[in-house]
Amino acid sequence: MNDDLSNCSASEPFALRVIGDDMAPEFVDGHIIVIDPGGKLKSGAYVVANHAGGMIFRQLVIDGLLYRLIAADPELPEIRLRGLDEIVGVVSQRSGKRRSEHKRYDG
Repeated sequence: MNDDLSNCSASEPFALRVIGDDMAPEFVDGHIIVIDPGGKLKSGAYVVANHAGGMIFRQLVIDGLLYRLIAADPELPEIRLRGLDEIVGVVSQRSGKRRSEHKRYDG
């Protein structure tokens, strides 16, 4: 993966609360995720993207020039992106109620 795939704008990181269990067991309802708009886009990264008038949290899969968003729940359909400019940012951290739920993804 090359660094040219990082199309996110370079602004300040922000936090969101996970709603639902679409990305369980890695991310469950109530987890807080930190989004880095300047994070490195690579296949397998967890991202927040603009979709259907809102934002959606999924895992990015890059296959050549095909960009897909997938949920951990296999029953949910994949989302095909027109381009990486739809990505708002990359998840860099997760936190929960217990210290054991804290994890970094930017390593």
